[in-house]
Amino acid sequence: MGNRVKALSFEIDGQARYGIIADDGIHGASDDFLERYPDLRSVLDGDALSALQHELSGTVIAAESIAYLPSIPNPEKIICVGVNYRPHVEEMGRDIPDHPVLFVRFAESLVGHQASIVKPSASEQYDFEGELAIVIGRKARHIDRDNALEYVAGYTCFMDGSIRDWQKHTHQFTPGKNFDRSGAIGPMLLTADEVADPERLSLTTRVNGQIMQEGKIDELIFDIPTLVEYCSTFAELVPGDIIATGTPGGVGAARTPPIWLRDGDSVEVDIGPVGCLQNTVCDE
Repeated sequence: MGNRVKALSFEIDGQARYGIIADDGIHGASDDFLERYPDLRSVLDGDALSALQHELSGTVIAAESIAYLPSIPNPEKIICVGVNYRPHVEEMGRDIPDHPVLFVRFAESLVGHQASIVKPSASEQYDFEGELAIVIGRKARHIDRDNALEYVAGYTCFMDGSIRDWQKHTHQFTPGKNFDRSGAIGPMLLTADEVADPERLSLTTRVNGQIMQEGKIDELIFDIPTLVEYCSTFAELVPGDIIATGTPGGVGAARTPPIWLRDGDSVEVDIGPVGCLQNTVCDE
């Protein structure tokens, strides 16, 4: 897409803003640019990521002075892919699916980097799932997998916090995947031009510093082009839409005994150049 950018959404002095991460720190978009494009989703919709690099406030912002927001705070759609790594399929006792297993998350169920993720009072089975998420950059409908990556604006880290008992109430995952602030996304949107081949990325999830999940994106059962093709067949994908591609093996539910997230736990989803998403668990 011709835009080599590390973009982020954040809040400062009570105002939601966005900008880029540069070598010398964070640079916010200029007031004029914010008037034209009030959020990163509108920047993508206007194909204005390249312009953003030249429309900055000129003031370097210290990372300590901001609160990170979800990479795209207001996506129209968040589509998540379940059981998309063979080790995770096996540990969960499922069969290899013939088609992508999809569910949706609501934007309100996600927080940004360094924000607290919430263990709900309704369950003791709060689990972690580290994932790579893609962000759509162009309207996409009936896209062939051979051209699919042309519609990807960039990549971000995703923590698909799962309330396992609620997830298993029926064969539909939705309840267990949408508790308020149970998941996270960030810290930034790394544009696709910064990633020569997403299949060469590796993912690590750590809980309290201990490695719990490790996977390579080339181990996906349904790869990124297939997911874009499949999702764009039943829905029009629009700029800012998010597709979380699935989690590797090693989740807490599959361990003996199970490992559930507790108040005070730290969760990190590390995908190298895409960033390291870190959140701390708090009780509801």
